[in-house]
Amino acid sequence: MKYLHTLFAFLMLGCIATVQAQQQYTVDGQTYTLKTEVDGTLSLLWNSINEEYRYFAKQGSTIAELKNTRGADGYQEEFKDVLKLLTKDAPLSTDKLKLTLTGLREYFVAYNKKVDPNFTYEAIKFRIQTRLGVFAGMSNNAYFYNPNNEYLPSLGIDFELMDEVQLRRHSVVFQFKQLIESSNYKFSSSQLSFSYRFKFVKSEKFDAFVNVKAATFTSVSRNEIILDNNGEISDIYGSGTSFQVPGAFGIGFDYKLGNGYITLAYHDIVALTIDNNGETPVDITLGYKLNL
Repeated sequence: MKYLHTLFAFLMLGCIATVQAQQQYTVDGQTYTLKTEVDGTLSLLWNSINEEYRYFAKQGSTIAELKNTRGADGYQEEFKDVLKLLTKDAPLSTDKLKLTLTGLREYFVAYNKKVDPNFTYEAIKFRIQTRLGVFAGMSNNAYFYNPNNEYLPSLGIDFELMDEVQLRRHSVVFQFKQLIESSNYKFSSSQLSFSYRFKFVKSEKFDAFVNVKAATFTSVSRNEIILDNNGEISDIYGSGTSFQVPGAFGIGFDYKLGNGYITLAYHDIVALTIDNNGETPVDITLGYKLNL
């Protein structure tokens, strides 16, 4: 139970940190939840909304969206006209300015330093992003006793933490997974695990990653039917717990949909420190995770 309490505490901390970092604003009659990137005379606000990065400039009570729509003659770069209007008291060149978080951040910081001698900006060294997901799937439980290679249904939750500034391709995952016994295979398990993920493909819409399961705490129970030499059948029940460092490798894919991702994963294809039961490991899940 103490492991569940620890996982719950991580979830709560992640949610609280995310809520504190965002605020709601109304722009042209629409309400958006936005993050503050630069806070000054001219503030830069942004977020990913409906699968698109959106940027806003806030000056006093005025908030204007920074757009770059595509027309018949190419991109219109309306954001440059908006910024020229808002910074006319201390003009800055927009010739090479791109509508990206990095480019806008540098522009807003430069302007605020020109108009406010007391303005200071400390570059964000890291930005923690969290995702919470649920999943379901099937597993042949290849790292435990399974004489007939039966498949069991699985259910679980993922809590993923990542740094979107310095370590965009890396994340850590806390996972709870439950295997549910079937009528043919009286085995069930509850597992808490800690994993590292490397995203070898990283884009706004699609991620592909390698997952390395670093540590697990597993509780199992099973009923085993044994036929002795006299032809008598015995039903033997067993249970136990174990802590392992499996070094198990898997692969997965995230596809952005709404405020989250559809995720498909093939877990524990091979493990470095534990042996399988002679069968090829098959542990596949499909789920959905939300950005918190």
